[in-house]
Amino acid sequence: MIDENAMKEFRAGLRGSIIQPGEKDYEESRKVYNAMISRKPKMIVKCADVADVISAVNFARENKMLLSIRGGGHNAGGLGVCDDGLVIDLSMIRYTKVDLHNKTIIVGGGNTWGEVDHAAHAFGMATPSGIISTTGVGGLTLGGGMGYLTRKYGLSIDNLLSVDMVLADGNFVTANATENKDLFWAVRGGGGNFGVVTAFTFQLHEVDEVVGGPMLYELSETEEVLKWYRKFIKYAPDDLYGFFAFLTVPPGDPFPEHLHLKKMCGIVWNYTGPKEKAEEVFKPVRDFKKPALDLVGPLPFPALQSMFDPLYPKGMQWYWRADFVNEIPDEAIEKHKEFAEKLPSMLSTMHLYPINGQAARINDSDTPWNYRDATWSMVIVGVDPDPANAEKITKWTKDYYDALHPYSAGGAYVNFMMDEGEDRVKATYGKNYDRLVQIKNKYDPKNLFCINQNIKPSLETQNEAEAEAEGPVLA
Repeated sequence: MIDENAMKEFRAGLRGSIIQPGEKDYEESRKVYNAMISRKPKMIVKCADVADVISAVNFARENKMLLSIRGGGHNAGGLGVCDDGLVIDLSMIRYTKVDLHNKTIIVGGGNTWGEVDHAAHAFGMATPSGIISTTGVGGLTLGGGMGYLTRKYGLSIDNLLSVDMVLADGNFVTANATENKDLFWAVRGGGGNFGVVTAFTFQLHEVDEVVGGPMLYELSETEEVLKWYRKFIKYAPDDLYGFFAFLTVPPGDPFPEHLHLKKMCGIVWNYTGPKEKAEEVFKPVRDFKKPALDLVGPLPFPALQSMFDPLYPKGMQWYWRADFVNEIPDEAIEKHKEFAEKLPSMLSTMHLYPINGQAARINDSDTPWNYRDATWSMVIVGVDPDPANAEKITKWTKDYYDALHPYSAGGAYVNFMMDEGEDRVKATYGKNYDRLVQIKNKYDPKNLFCINQNIKPSLETQNEAEAEAEGPVLA
């Protein structure tokens, strides 16, 4: 039980607000992007500033409460919310500031990528992120961050210059290449294990109008397209990015009526190089095979970034499975085709995101991201608006994953993982895992930040922390 006076003092000291069960907005505030997740926290603290975050961290620690951190709420496993604990909601900490001289942008912990794209695009610039603009900056970045600019400029973490953080003991620190260097290393891929990031500083790049969009092919052409793609993307110029997908064509513009609700395969392209060379770069793509639909053309980068937002609003049922992939052998292509023919709903899909190019030129040990030699990050997602179809999309996703996992590199992108256990987390971080544990021991020995793809402190450190505090560790 939480002391009533302590609760009153906590509430009175906030610039933001506390929402508890039974109060107005509680039901809406506890929802996350994935409607398959339904957790009921004891309180949701909407933090207005860093001072509120410090107060919330201290309150959770002092009252031995389970604690989760919510940015955009897009996490696959819904790890921004917890049952019967305290949620730090960062959605009010939203701001952007572009520094034209240094080509950087400072972003609040509660921002979404659409807001970052909007602010940077006004100056003809961008920084690497994902492919859905409603995704939160914090979760995507702390897990790695990959998308349309990955082959040209690397992952989001490769463009992260500095973070401001609130640690488990309530202290506020800055971490970058010169301050708290161990912590800065850990947050570039180690997720929310080490504290609450309240601000990010990113390097910007000159990205204004790009040439991009989808090319769709008949599902019967899957084998031919994938065999061509698996070779082409390995040696494509860094300016050209394209992820492979299985999909069902949405019944509306800009898709022609004869393709509506048809299962197809496709590649979504993005070219960031000189416009006068675009046709030359796309020539081998178009020479390979005439697509059934070619929507590739010039468009502002934020338009590409938000292209799929309307298809995937908040509140869908989602089930995810993922792997890193080095090669796509013929046997794997046969499995892919088998499950593509069984897409269980209009929105269910499989994507192969290329993570080579510039992202592969960073050493494995430079950040916790341990799969710099992988060519793709694969994700399989069952998606549907109807809860009645949750079992169907889950089974398809699991079966698809089980069939393809033998052809994988081992681990997976942490932002695509559900609750898959400690061994899966260890496989994802590989040889970097022990270093992450050492940093966890230093900054969060009692594992206050445990609602994530958790990196547990060592047992010895947990025991020491428990004895010192005369209270149990949280996880």
